[in-house]
Amino acid sequence: MKRIFVTGASGCIGHYVAEALIQQTDYELFLLVRDPQKLKLDLQGRSGIHLIQGNLRQIQRHRELLATMDGAVLLATAWGGAEETYDVNVTKTLQLVEFLTAGSCQQILYFSTESILDRHNNLLKEASELGTDYIRTKFLCLQNLERLPAADRITALFPSLVFGGDDTKPKSHITAGLPEVLRWLGLARFLKADASFHFVHGADIGQVVCQLLTHPESTPAAPNRGIPKLVLGSAPLAVDDAIAQLCAYFHKPIPFRIPLSIALAEVIIKVFRIEMAPWDRFCLSYRHFTHDRPVSPASFGLPTQAATLADLMQVLQIPPTLNPKK
Repeated sequence: MKRIFVTGASGCIGHYVAEALIQQTDYELFLLVRDPQKLKLDLQGRSGIHLIQGNLRQIQRHRELLATMDGAVLLATAWGGAEETYDVNVTKTLQLVEFLTAGSCQQILYFSTESILDRHNNLLKEASELGTDYIRTKFLCLQNLERLPAADRITALFPSLVFGGDDTKPKSHITAGLPEVLRWLGLARFLKADASFHFVHGADIGQVVCQLLTHPESTPAAPNRGIPKLVLGSAPLAVDDAIAQLCAYFHKPIPFRIPLSIALAEVIIKVFRIEMAPWDRFCLSYRHFTHDRPVSPASFGLPTQAATLADLMQVLQIPPTLNPKK
């Protein structure tokens, strides 16, 4: 029986990943969480589930245990505060990988962010130069992971815009803000914007993780023979198409559209004296956060929970009778 170490199980993605592993495998699971009270999963449903209370910053305390693992899913991350973010996202993550690969671990699924990749899944230099502490440290960690002798045991996963959360799981930041976004759908339907993106539901991330752990041979090979970089998400979706899909779902007509431009955005920023961080300004000009070969359960012939925005609304239990204001 495989022994799998999971960090960050109490987060939104972590809940879906841990739940999928509990329900769909017989693996012995070791879940590292800072606050066990935040973990809203049934840990008594089967044997072989071990809850470990701890912080990634003290990962050396679990060195002997880590040497006995067959696989790992690394989700834990720090979001803010330069010192803690670097310590967790770079120093301690690399140390954790060192402890794992010094033992019997043959497969590590490392979660990063799509923000550090360009449209061809290569490292985006602006992420290192202009990104937030979180983005810069994720960039640095991947750089260091690719230089490790054991890099061939690592697969890097890059979730796109993550949706998910319900009464038994914490909501992602995007899902929590969705009601406010939908309030502006009535106005957004009259605008055209040149931008595109991917999205993914947490349940689909859980399915992909299960697939990669139970069938490691199905992991797509990296084009350059480096660490495989799998962007988790839907097919690329233009913003205009996304608005059209949402309007169709909520039965809102689109009588006309007015094109928006970067020049107009710059005028608005100047007139209203809007302060923008360097990374935000870069994102405004970059606009198309899309990537090669996005991966979803469908990539492996498996059912996908949220392949379209209509699917996503249904999974999130947002009825089409909802009438977003404005």
